[in-house]
Amino acid sequence: MKILVAWDTPDQSELLELYLSLADCTVVICSTAEEVHTRVIEESWDVVFMAMTFPSESDDRGFEIYRDLRTTLPDVPVVLGCRATEMIHLPRYLKLGLRYYVTRDERGDFIFLVMAQLESTILGIKAERAAMFADKMREEMDGVRKLQEMIIPKGISQQAGYRTVARYEPSELTAAGGRAMVMAGGDYYEVFPVEDHTLVALVGDASGHGLKACMSIITMHTLIRMISSEAYRKTDIFVADINQRLCENVIVQSGGGFITLFYAAVDVRTHQMRWTSAGHPLALIHNLITDEVYPVGDNSNGGLPLGIYGEVAYDTATSDIPINSRILLFTDGLTDALAPGTDESYGMFGTTGIGRILQECRSLSLEETLDRLFSASREYTCGDGRHDDTSVVLIERFA
Repeated sequence: MKILVAWDTPDQSELLELYLSLADCTVVICSTAEEVHTRVIEESWDVVFMAMTFPSESDDRGFEIYRDLRTTLPDVPVVLGCRATEMIHLPRYLKLGLRYYVTRDERGDFIFLVMAQLESTILGIKAERAAMFADKMREEMDGVRKLQEMIIPKGISQQAGYRTVARYEPSELTAAGGRAMVMAGGDYYEVFPVEDHTLVALVGDASGHGLKACMSIITMHTLIRMISSEAYRKTDIFVADINQRLCENVIVQSGGGFITLFYAAVDVRTHQMRWTSAGHPLALIHNLITDEVYPVGDNSNGGLPLGIYGEVAYDTATSDIPINSRILLFTDGLTDALAPGTDESYGMFGTTGIGRILQECRSLSLEETLDRLFSASREYTCGDGRHDDTSVVLIERFA
């Protein structure tokens, strides 16, 4: 700790220098206003300890020096030493931001309390700055999150014989002071009809959190809207095209990172779903008649995440959609919900948890099932919350 001491009595100045130096601090004693001014300009300090009556020849001079310190060193805390008889002058210091002071006694015993006061002052300042930083981060994350939410669809157009619901929820982390911070992330979903016989559904997840992940997803959203409707049904070509454009995008490429994507095009006439996975968890099918829950494919059907290498070829897989069945597209925020602790209950919610909830909600509506998926995965964390943002698209074929 580097301490600047501005003191009015030579004998106490020597004791202060000796005592504070024993605490492995760098201590500089100033006895004139000129010394204080020079030291303040030429060096940096952790804290200033000064006498109210410094220097002793003028009652107002100490206040003038304090006022100059507040201007010259606005981020450095000042601790004032004042006698009981000087307390009447304390309010004007308080009006200029003074928050810490030590009462001087005639015997000088206060000197042995100075180190503790200076240390607690610095710790208090650090705690306040940490809280302010957390609040600032919370404000910035909220702004970024609102950007992300702007591209999340507000309504879903339905195709004949199908119903669809979807939801996005941000992650939550605990910041300084135990307050929850809603994080911006990189999740994204889209559901929209193409002409009169194709239903397009996709979920994407950019690596990381914050502005970079959010801007990557916004970039992908823009690119998806730029591609012609005819390409939507050719899932492998569509995903390869998106990947190539993301690899050429400065925002996505800055600082590394990637985007996973599950992209599906459902033909509502043949009830076949053509789909392509770019490093993303595979969709699940829940047959409401047999109550069987199974993935649309296996690990061999997955391709490389987007934004890593250009000119990558992707595969198209085809899955039949039975009547009275549901298709679940999701990001790993749902599966990665984590149970706290170290006993046998510790672990991720996983596809096992998803399948169990789907089966429990077999007779419920899509909206109720979606609600239960989110609430069950959060309950699984025992109040800790999901530490990754989560997007879910749930499609039902009823005819």
